[in-house]
Amino acid sequence: MRDVSSKKHTLRTARAQATLRVSPSTIPLIREGRIDKGDVLESSKVAAIWAAKNTAGILPYCHPIPVEHVRADFELGEDSIRVTVEVKSVYKTGVEMEALTAASVAALNAYDMLKPIDEALRIESVELIEKTGGKSSFLRPKTESYRAGIVVASDRAATGQYEDLSGPAAEERLWEFNIKTQSYTVVQDEVETIRQTVVSMSDAEKLDVILVIGGTGVAPRDVTPEAVSPLLQVELPGIAEAIRSYGAERNPYAILSRSLAGIRGKSLIVCLPGSPHAVRESLLAVFPAALHVLDLLQEASPEGASALHG
Repeated sequence: MRDVSSKKHTLRTARAQATLRVSPSTIPLIREGRIDKGDVLESSKVAAIWAAKNTAGILPYCHPIPVEHVRADFELGEDSIRVTVEVKSVYKTGVEMEALTAASVAALNAYDMLKPIDEALRIESVELIEKTGGKSSFLRPKTESYRAGIVVASDRAATGQYEDLSGPAAEERLWEFNIKTQSYTVVQDEVETIRQTVVSMSDAEKLDVILVIGGTGVAPRDVTPEAVSPLLQVELPGIAEAIRSYGAERNPYAILSRSLAGIRGKSLIVCLPGSPHAVRESLLAVFPAALHVLDLLQEASPEGASALHG
């Protein structure tokens, strides 16, 4: 079973369709309610809802999810019954299998109710029509990659006491969202050093994303927020809140982080906790949603991150 523990809850939707081919003479019987086993469409609708809610009990690799909406619509043709099922959930994984299972079971239920009177029954197709939600809904082609800068604030890494692993972790995670790292440096936990490095990446290199990793805790040498906060022209508190909220679901110490984020010129600046694991989690918390910020900044006039105020 796939591990989805690192994923975020997002609205997931899916629509699936199944077509049952029947004899033309069967359609009037369905319309007029003259099927001995009962109302075919209403019964199949209930079957679809039940199937969507119980997919994990049928398919062993499906995660049990909180199904929050199921809708089944039926269309009677001259010699067919077409069922379209829509499923919604706010969860970590998609609902396409729930929609496909529901459409399949609705067709099977209709087949079961009609088989005493129709020997020409045939389930002709079961297909996914549409799915939305999750990371794939936000990603763009690799050719449209944004450019990133990574600043690791760590006395020990800067002086060679240990190898920095957080920067490479950030670089790898950013590339998952089609963001290419152009500049990467390790500096000591000094306010002016951090500040000058961020200003250079934003004002001179004009990078789209700048990650400042480390120094967001409460230790005496944790000065990243003090270094970065005066540089921000527009603060984005929701990003920092998302980082802490996501982290706190997995580690109670995450509430101690002083992560912050905002805009300088056309650069999105995000300050992250220092461990490689925290870096990976934090970037999952804010991307791919933060890509929308980058889109707005790229479209905005040189004067302004003011477009974000709307």
